[in-house]
Amino acid sequence: MPKVIIGAGETRIPGWLSTQENELDLLDAKTWLALFDENSIDALLAEHVWEHLSAADGVLAAKNAFRFLKPGGYIRIAVPDRNFRNEAYQTLVQVGGPGPKDHPAASHKIVYDAAQLSASFESAGFETELLEYCDPDGNFHYRYWNPEDGLIGQSLRFDTRNTEKELGMVSIVLDAHKPLLIKA
Repeated sequence: MPKVIIGAGETRIPGWLSTQENELDLLDAKTWLALFDENSIDALLAEHVWEHLSAADGVLAAKNAFRFLKPGGYIRIAVPDRNFRNEAYQTLVQVGGPGPKDHPAASHKIVYDAAQLSASFESAGFETELLEYCDPDGNFHYRYWNPEDGLIGQSLRFDTRNTEKELGMVSIVLDAHKPLLIKA
């Protein structure tokens, strides 16, 4: 059963299939069907991809992911966090840019908060678990997660901009699980 990185860029992880937008369009089920059978994928990983979709397209993409994940499968997703209290960060991730020179931040269409991201995946049928996020008061929350289940580079433990004394880069990190038994 495959493990798939969506919008991988240069990311390569042993045991994971790296895909690009031209190979796997999150919004076009035909591109999914060209690569996978329905209910056949063990795990999906999407780091800083969903913010390039509108809120409505994010739900459609979640529905496509749900369709192709096997029961019990999951998607680990990371997106910029609207509630992280860091002005430089918010300028970097804002809708429309500016973003870093090597990243098309100008194509950011949404900056999620944890509740909004969870709700979009729950509306597609997933059960969600927040692993890293800032609450509406800007307080950072962390729950241990195993990087072997999908490494998120822009995270508390793996982003070198973070120190013991200060957070420099965080993401909302969420696992969305497809239930073993689908409710009718």
